[in-house]
Amino acid sequence: MPSSAGPSIDTITEGGRVTQVGEGQEADESAPPVMTFGAPTAGEILAERYELVEHINNDSAGRLVWRGVDVILRRPVAVVLRYPGGDSATEMLQAAVAASRVIHPNLVGVYDAIDEAERAYVVREWVDGQSLRDLAADGPLDPARATAIGNAVASALAAVHATGMVHGNVHPGTVMISDEGRVVLADARTDGDDSQESDIRAVGGVLYFALTGHWPHAEAPLRGATAGHGRAAIPDAVRDAGGALAAPRQVRAGVPAYLDDLTMDLLDAEIAPPSSDVLAAELARLDVPAEEEHYLDNGGPLRFAADTEEEPSPLAAAGGRKVAIGIAGLLAVALVGLLIGISALGGDDKDPQDTAGATPTASAPAGDATPAAATVRNLRVQDIRIIDPDSGKRDELGDSDKIIDGDNDKGWETDRYPNATYGNLKTGMGVWLDLGSPHTVKSVQAVLSGRGATAKLLAGTASYPKTSNGDKQMVANYKTEIGVLKEHDGTTMTFNGFNADQKYRYLLLWFTELPAIGDEDGFRLGVQEITVQGS
Repeated sequence: MPSSAGPSIDTITEGGRVTQVGEGQEADESAPPVMTFGAPTAGEILAERYELVEHINNDSAGRLVWRGVDVILRRPVAVVLRYPGGDSATEMLQAAVAASRVIHPNLVGVYDAIDEAERAYVVREWVDGQSLRDLAADGPLDPARATAIGNAVASALAAVHATGMVHGNVHPGTVMISDEGRVVLADARTDGDDSQESDIRAVGGVLYFALTGHWPHAEAPLRGATAGHGRAAIPDAVRDAGGALAAPRQVRAGVPAYLDDLTMDLLDAEIAPPSSDVLAAELARLDVPAEEEHYLDNGGPLRFAADTEEEPSPLAAAGGRKVAIGIAGLLAVALVGLLIGISALGGDDKDPQDTAGATPTASAPAGDATPAAATVRNLRVQDIRIIDPDSGKRDELGDSDKIIDGDNDKGWETDRYPNATYGNLKTGMGVWLDLGSPHTVKSVQAVLSGRGATAKLLAGTASYPKTSNGDKQMVANYKTEIGVLKEHDGTTMTFNGFNADQKYRYLLLWFTELPAIGDEDGFRLGVQEITVQGS
């Protein structure tokens, strides 16, 4: 099965070192015995490709988890084996096949699934990092980081739900944070007991846990994290005498009201949750740099409830969470927030009613107001990587994160070539950007290290595996051309040809020629910084 993105393996901390176990569960004394006949050994190569390096653990389902190496692509992998194969391994293999169909940067990659009768195994992406469960063991996370994690999880679920599938296993043990800061969702299940709505409500649980260190679903304890289960145990949330859940702001100080409201709305069974794509878009809106947080205070978050007549519980009343609004209110509040944000940017202290065009109020019909233009800002790039479809070495892919670090003095560079057309060895190389969710994009600006490069900006609708074949698929399928700059004589490229009525998530800046001026060592391209502006 070709490499692709999909749910995989959970992590636990063992002896100060991060390890990975399958299905989000730790082994315990009640785990089924593992059959040792024909058990794998270090150095063994499975399917003539996957070398087993180190036995990591046995999970609670009795499966063996190994760290391995793909000897063809020379990358680390996790190998989860089950004895025997055949019917007993059907659920594991079906889950792997389903996961491989969804490609998303916030889902752990599934590379292979093989049944050899006497044993079956799934080969998955190895993630150096730790689970949210372990990360929060040292204390609750700050609101900005909790929001970013919730955004990543919701974006992953949106990709899963778009295929009609359900993840069914969202909790702090299956949310993984790599050492580089990438957030990925692991370990989908296919038992059919869950729904897309339960997935979405679980995002509320993840946010609550990240903000408080407590798990809010007493009726649904974590798999592998039951009471008395050692370091996997997670304390239940604080509740009043009637069993009502304490809001995050009541558990700890410093949680913004908008994030508190959103989290509690997702956990409230009486409030219908949004779809996963709407939730992802809202969390992406809230996931903004600290210097831009004043927009959130003005506009507030989207709310998902209708007005209710029932008396709120004391905890809910203290949090002010039952102040719900309808669809017309959503539009009016969002518009007011945008206008206040625009006024703040311009330093205008006048009453909003004195500005050109009447400012609508929450009670005014939205259709009576002139729509305000959305505030243009720098959009956050959620994922970035170098695209190199014509090289088998894959040795020019590092340092892509320096392209979006805000420092024009640091960036990514190609190798040196004998001429500006990559020595006639490649059709080009590119920088791929994932904005996390669809946005209205106004411009993309790239700061280069030299003059004379030729490039075009393309847009697509999907991501692809981080392989040469995946890169080839991307280049072949990104059909929307934003603009072309030939032999550009400056060191800054700006692309403005975006359709105002279209939203974009995936962009590819594709360089067909290196800067025309080389040196005694050859020709090379350096991309110092890329900035995406939009709303």
